[in-house]
Amino acid sequence: MTRKDQNVVSVSALSKSYIQGGVKIPVLSGLQLSITAGESVTILGVSGTGKSTLLNILSGIDPADSGRIVVDGTDIVGSSQSELAAYRRSKVGFIFQFYNLIPTLTALENVMTGWEAAGKPAKEGMTEAKAILQQLGLREKMDRFPEQLSGGEQQRVAIARALVKRPALLLADEPTGNLDPKTADATAQLLLSQARDFAKALVIVTHNPTFGKFTDRTLVLRDGALHEASAASLESVKERVA
Repeated sequence: MTRKDQNVVSVSALSKSYIQGGVKIPVLSGLQLSITAGESVTILGVSGTGKSTLLNILSGIDPADSGRIVVDGTDIVGSSQSELAAYRRSKVGFIFQFYNLIPTLTALENVMTGWEAAGKPAKEGMTEAKAILQQLGLREKMDRFPEQLSGGEQQRVAIARALVKRPALLLADEPTGNLDPKTADATAQLLLSQARDFAKALVIVTHNPTFGKFTDRTLVLRDGALHEASAASLESVKERVA
């Protein structure tokens, strides 16, 4: 059982660069991040600052150039592809900005893919999946296919898929970008309650500064590193995404 004061995420000296036209372009440089059990963090930044790169590295999709990343006791830097796949299945829930739902599966079946990936019993997962979909206002639409759902409804299915396996680390890339304000607030509260109630770490990456009102901390990704949000830095983000 993870204690509330225990680190779920510990990142140190994280660096990542890409090669473009034969030129090395640094994206992350010596980045540090610690998140305790039950804590939620908003990471702000304008387009191109490396927000998606950071999420992909934390989830084990992309490799870091150097540094250390420990999530729920697992050090993922230098892990094999099979080890990273197991890490993603068991410890990470990823809410993608563009849903990534399977078109031939119903909403309920899409959510169940998250549960089954974690290798948990199907019967128990069905009950859990239905409960989360109901919480997200999709009780009457569990048997519909993605093409029969609105963009906001598809986003909620994607959120349910990430939540259902109770991951140690919940990563969200603009999780409420396609939701109306009322549903967006309710969804944000559900994400936060999942982190608090189950002692998980929640990272929300967004360009929307208002999201920080929900989470425990707000950080700004700038010049390859994370900085505590100040009034000036928040205003800068607002101006550049306006």
